Amino acid sequence: MNNRWRTLDIVIASTLGVAFGVIFWAWGLLWNGPADAIPLPGRAVIYGVWLVPAVLGALVIRKPGAALYTLTLAALVSVALGTSWGWTLVVQGPIEAAAAELAFAAFAYRVYRLPVSLLAAALAGLAAAIYDIYVWYPGTAWDSFRLPYLALTTASSLVVAGLGSIALTQALANTGVLDRFPAGRTRPTI
Repeated sequence: MNNRWRTLDIVIASTLGVAFGVIFWAWGLLWNGPADAIPLPGRAVIYGVWLVPAVLGALVIRKPGAALYTLTLAALVSVALGTSWGWTLVVQGPIEAAAAELAFAAFAYRVYRLPVSLLAAALAGLAAAIYDIYVWYPGTAWDSFRLPYLALTTASSLVVAGLGSIALTQALANTGVLDRFPAGRTRPTI
């Protein structure tokens, strides 16, 4: 297995990162707009969108650092476009991505099936929730806010980033656009 990044890997990971950076910017408008009517921690049920690039990037590129690169770039693009969270995303994005990267590293970057994707998504969601609790919600109570927030963020990450990234990878592979990648040749399966 060659873990060396090709130019094509960088281009595709960058394309995913930039696309999701724009999606993040728009998602932030929803998060702070209409979704703001849903009080936290309940709003965390839609949190998983923020973590898709880490899992999707790893599933498509299948090389060390793909999760970290893709989500970090997405975070940087969203910062450049302007978000209400500002430069804090420069720290938060890589933390979440590194957590997802751990799941793929634990399987030596050789397993890209649903259980590993779910683990990556859950670890990213857990890292995101812990970061949020200590940076954005430091004075909140464990029983009424922190534990539900941790659970909802992790569950959202499992469904949206874990299952969603598998579905997106399958959809992209079925179009033939990933034929030059292992994800396109093996057609990811559950």
